Amino acid sequence: MGDILNRYILKETAQTWFAVTGVLLIILLTDQFASVLDDVAGAEIPKDAIFAVMGLSSIQYLTILLPIGIFLAIMLALARMYRDSEMAALQACGVGNVDIYRSIIFLALGLAFAVSWLSIEAGPSAVRAVQKITDDAEKNSDLAVLKPGSFNSFGREQTVLYAESISKKGVLENVFVQRRQDDKVIVIVADKASQRSDEETGKKEILFRNGQRYEGVPGQQEFMIMRFREHGIPFEARESAGGDLQEEAMTLLELLETPALGAIAELQWRLSVPIMLLVLSLIAVPLSKAPPRQGRYNNLALGILVYLVYTNMLGASKAWVEDGIISPAIGLWWVHVLFILFAAIMLMRQNGIFRRIMAASLRRANANS
Repeated sequence: MGDILNRYILKETAQTWFAVTGVLLIILLTDQFASVLDDVAGAEIPKDAIFAVMGLSSIQYLTILLPIGIFLAIMLALARMYRDSEMAALQACGVGNVDIYRSIIFLALGLAFAVSWLSIEAGPSAVRAVQKITDDAEKNSDLAVLKPGSFNSFGREQTVLYAESISKKGVLENVFVQRRQDDKVIVIVADKASQRSDEETGKKEILFRNGQRYEGVPGQQEFMIMRFREHGIPFEARESAGGDLQEEAMTLLELLETPALGAIAELQWRLSVPIMLLVLSLIAVPLSKAPPRQGRYNNLALGILVYLVYTNMLGASKAWVEDGIISPAIGLWWVHVLFILFAAIMLMRQNGIFRRIMAASLRRANANS
């Protein structure tokens, strides 16, 4: 009977996991697709890289979805068995929580290994790949992708450009530019502007026609004013955002070799994802218990609340490690210990251990009296 029971519970849980994870992934990718289309419109991502970015995004999303997916799958599968009185029949045959854990342990361990690979290796690789795509797009961007009627920033010298309209040929009309150069501020107003490339160096520049250039130091009265028929300034790609993703994109070896608190927090976060998956699997079994004929979704809200509290506490602990508020030795580990204790308390309560302890205490008290 043991093998039949294991296969049955494993099948129910696996089918539910596929459904839950698939639905959540589709929802997230649909939202991501709209964001990617906005990036394509702003030339932050090339058109031919849409599906590559979507595939890389799905890798990052799976790191988040595998823990919540198995957690909800166990809860929903076991709640259905409680609702249909299947669990009551199994318990009458001597099936307990240990047998249920034995049935789901292989699925949970398999997903824990998968999410370890996603969190430690595949996820950071996807972050680096997406960043490379966006960096290449920024380097190859041109004036045609600037949004008319809005302020556009580019270059390492904090250049801001505004154009009233852009023709089909990419010519800007009624152009305003503010550019910082050392301690000076340069303002250019021109009727038209277009892009050209140096044939020798290949560097791009913006060529303004029929305008004025104002140059001076803020706070000082002296300004240089120049009128021109043609005037050019360098057109450089925006600075890479790679610095913001430095730790998130680091390899495991780089994190181990970096003593910075941010790298330590990132490493602990990556290791915490598979641990969280196993702890959530532990919590899901007692949390799924429900009276017969009760809806299978009654405990779902409580389960989602547990997951949100768990992830938020991990996120807060990661930030505390980065800021030096708590020691890296404590790090994110205390959160896992807390939720393991929570699971143990729920199991003890469900198995009547607290009642037996109280009854034994009362018997000893009565005997002594």
